[in-house]
Amino acid sequence: MSQSATDPRQFRAPPKKPLRLSWADERVRAIFWQVLIVGIVIAVVWWLVRNTQHNLEVRRIATGFGFLNREAGLPIGEALIEYTPASTYFRALTVGVLNTLKVAVVGIILATILGTLVGIARLSKNWLLAKVAAVYVEVIRDIPLLLQLLFWYTLLQGLPGPRQALNPVTGVFLSNRGLKLPFLDWEVGHSWGLMAFVVGCCGLYLFAKAMRRRQMQDGQPRPIWPAAIGFLIGLPALAWWLGGAPVGIEWPALRGFNFQGGMSVSPEYFALLVGLTTYTAGFIAEIVRAGILAVAQGQWEAAQALGLRPGVVLRQIVLPQALRVIVPPMTSQFLNLTKNSSLAVAIGYQDIVSIANTTLNQTGQAIEGIAIIMLVYLTISLSISLFMNWYNSRIALVER
Repeated sequence: MSQSATDPRQFRAPPKKPLRLSWADERVRAIFWQVLIVGIVIAVVWWLVRNTQHNLEVRRIATGFGFLNREAGLPIGEALIEYTPASTYFRALTVGVLNTLKVAVVGIILATILGTLVGIARLSKNWLLAKVAAVYVEVIRDIPLLLQLLFWYTLLQGLPGPRQALNPVTGVFLSNRGLKLPFLDWEVGHSWGLMAFVVGCCGLYLFAKAMRRRQMQDGQPRPIWPAAIGFLIGLPALAWWLGGAPVGIEWPALRGFNFQGGMSVSPEYFALLVGLTTYTAGFIAEIVRAGILAVAQGQWEAAQALGLRPGVVLRQIVLPQALRVIVPPMTSQFLNLTKNSSLAVAIGYQDIVSIANTTLNQTGQAIEGIAIIMLVYLTISLSISLFMNWYNSRIALVER
């Protein structure tokens, strides 16, 4: 055996010293300070709760969430679920949560698309396109979001009435009553098709994962697009056909002083969505630009040496590497967009903040109302963070 062989015992961790109940032991001191800090926090929280309860009892203010089962009597202009003023406060707050989610989810998708395009445009070799994108980013980020929301809302209110509505495309009308679009006449067959599409997405994910596993074993790539057609098109089409194959589009039409039929987008929601999307896209554009510039120039040069087109290089080589830099700050922008949606109260859109404020004014349950708002935004923010952290771990480089 060679004398240069390394003794494996030198890689063993040193034995841990037994814990001694002595102030000289640093572990005892660390435990003491942690217990002390936790105790102080618990004492402060207990004092605040007791003080609040005492003040509420002195002023004879009722506490608890029993008001959620009472009739709201609150009119809400738009709701994703059935709602009337005779509904309970709980249902009214549920409508507010859904309205907030409707803005946040759609806004995140649109802001990501617009911000990515603007960020890529800033790196374009076309001088005019790059300068226009740069002006957009600098201007949109320097104007407060509240002013932008008021601008878009005032602009929509200045549009002509339904009888003189703008009609840029057949079936699409834009007026001071909002945006009118053709809408699919939803039936049971469409629900079956949608469920089949979701099942198809899950099936395609499992199939692609199995094919990648087999490729790692034998090194043979296997096409996924035939399975994608079957899962994402064939399966939903089959379910839609079995459900009766309904086909019907409801077109908006002017009847009297307003439009009837189709899908209606209120001016408040439209202004809020446009303002949040354009504002957040300005920040996302800079994140995307920084992520692309973070990729080594040698990646571009090597791909161009292979004869690849710039568009292919960007999609297949640069952006996948840039995502590792883009995703973490992008998460912060998604959270900012969600929290900035609370400014909807300034233009009359009834989200969770607006409805909860009206609820606490009617019932006097201020603490409960504020707690509900905080819980809703905390839940949404944590959900976004968990999803983005999971996605970031999926695309992270794994060292071997």
